Amino acid sequence: MKIKKAVGRGSIFVVLAVMFSLSACVSGNNDTAALPSVDPAATAIMGSTIGNYEDIEIPVDMKYINKNSMSIRTDSFRGGIIHYKGRIEANSLKEYIVTSMKKNKWKLAGEVSSQDIILAFTKPHRTCMIQIKPNSSMSDTTLTMYVTVDLAASRSLNAFGEPI
Repeated sequence: MKIKKAVGRGSIFVVLAVMFSLSACVSGNNDTAALPSVDPAATAIMGSTIGNYEDIEIPVDMKYINKNSMSIRTDSFRGGIIHYKGRIEANSLKEYIVTSMKKNKWKLAGEVSSQDIILAFTKPHRTCMIQIKPNSSMSDTTLTMYVTVDLAASRSLNAFGEPI
């Protein structure tokens, strides 16, 4: 689903909360002439995996921002908010992510496009929400991922996703 109206910060958090509970945007006047495009077909060549999430890949041009990131791990849950920045055009980054997530067996559960792009992906007992904030002439494109893994639920299933 695409929404062309501007979405406020409160609405974005509502969308994030709703998408998390179900499973488990491009601004004007961008300076994109100097930004590289990412070829989704080159995912295996150019991608790198995210820390403890081997099935999530992003372009190597995106740089990890430690001060804005955090993670949590308990006996039953693993997740985090992971930030990256890079000089990549937002729509190109979106296409790269959609292609690589599908390659890694993630299902695209939803998309919202406004000033930002929000993508929601699911797998059994996992969710990954991705927010892409397009660059302006003075800044890089930012990528924020909200990842959750329900470890307790995954232990009660066999390799085929069936209850034990």
